[in-house]
Amino acid sequence: MVEVWVRDYGLSAAQQDELWRRWRAGESFGSIGREMAVPFQHVRRFLAQSGGVQFPMRRRSARHLSLVEREEISRGIAAGESARSIARRLQRPASTIAREIARNGGRSRYRAASADAEADRRARRSKPCKLAASPVLRAVVEQRLTARWSPQQIAGWLRLQSPVDPAMQISHEAIYRTLFDPRRRGIDRTLTRQLRTARLMRHPKRARRPDGRGVIADLVPISQRPAEVEDRRIPGHWEGDLVMGRRPSAIATLVERTSRLTVLVALPDGIKAAQVTPHLVRHLLGLPTSIRRTLTWDRGREIAGHRLITAATGMPIYLCRARSPWQRGTNENTNRLLRQYLAKNADLRQFNQTDLDAIAAELNQRPRRIHGYRSPAEVYAEHLNSGDALTT
Repeated sequence: MVEVWVRDYGLSAAQQDELWRRWRAGESFGSIGREMAVPFQHVRRFLAQSGGVQFPMRRRSARHLSLVEREEISRGIAAGESARSIARRLQRPASTIAREIARNGGRSRYRAASADAEADRRARRSKPCKLAASPVLRAVVEQRLTARWSPQQIAGWLRLQSPVDPAMQISHEAIYRTLFDPRRRGIDRTLTRQLRTARLMRHPKRARRPDGRGVIADLVPISQRPAEVEDRRIPGHWEGDLVMGRRPSAIATLVERTSRLTVLVALPDGIKAAQVTPHLVRHLLGLPTSIRRTLTWDRGREIAGHRLITAATGMPIYLCRARSPWQRGTNENTNRLLRQYLAKNADLRQFNQTDLDAIAAELNQRPRRIHGYRSPAEVYAEHLNSGDALTT
C-alpha cells in the first residue's frame, strides 16, 4: 500500500479521533463542525482526502521488538553478553536477537534508536492491494463498474465465474475500499461516479441522527384508532395518501373503507403540508357530516397539518406505522387501479379537478366482486339512504 501524506487541517490527534467518531455515528459535516468549533469545510476536506475511510492507527504487535527491548540489546552488546544471554533475559528466542543484531550492522554498529526507526520503515513498505497486483482482475472489475454494476453484484458474479480460482475472486468490501481509499491506488477512482450514490467519498452505514426535519408533531398512531373501523360495518372511515407523478406533481386520494368510494383531490400548488392541507379540508367538508368519522393516512410529511384538518372537519387522523402501507390497504389497492389513468412519469398537474372527478366517477361506477358486483357508488348511496351513516 502506498503511503499517502494526510493534512491535519489544524486538528490535534484527539480532535481527529473525535471527528472520526462523530462521522461513524452518522453526523453531517455541519453538525461535526458546530459541535467541535471547526469550520465545516475543514471537516469535509479532512474526510475527503481519505475517501471517508479512516486510516487505521498503526500499532506494533507484541511479537515485534519494542524500543525498550532494543535498548536492552544495545546494553547487552556493550557489556559483552551473547545473543543467547540477552534473549534469555528478554524472554525472546535467541534467533530473534541474533537476526536483529545482524540486520542492523552487527555488534559493532548496532544502535537501538536507528534499529527501531529502520524497523518502522520496513513495516511501512509498499503493500499493493489485490486489484493493483492483478491487472486481469482489475480490468474485469473496472469493466463491470463502468456498466454500473454494484460491487456486491461484481463480487457475486466473479464467484460464479471462477469458483475454484481465488485469484479471480474479490469481496465487495475490498472493491469499495479500493475505490474510496486513495492509499490503495489499485483502480480508477473516477468510477465512484458509476455507483448508485455517485459519491467521491464513503459515508457511514449508520443513518444520520434525526435533526427534527420531517418529524410530524403530535401524530396519533393507528394503534389508537377505534375498533369499529376494522370490521367496515359503519361507513364514514376513510383512508388517504398521495399518488405521485413526475415530481413534484401529485394528487391526493381518499377512499371510504366500507363502500370503497374514491375521491380524488387536485394539488396544483405542490405537495408540502401547507399546500395540501387546504385542498384536503375543502374536499372533506364537501362530504356529508354523517360520513365524516376518521381518516387514516400514510406517514408522509404532506400530512403534517393533520391538527388543522381535524380542527376544521372534526375528523381525527390516525397515521400508519412507518413503511407499513398495508395498514391502509384499501387505499393502496385503489391507487394501483388509478395507475390506468395516472402514469408514474406523467405531470399530474395537467389534470384539473374536473378531470379527476371524471376519473373518480368512472372508477366508482365499476362493479366490484367484494360488493357482489355492485359498484362503490351504489353501496355508498345505499348507506346514506338507509341511515347506516347515522349509526354510532
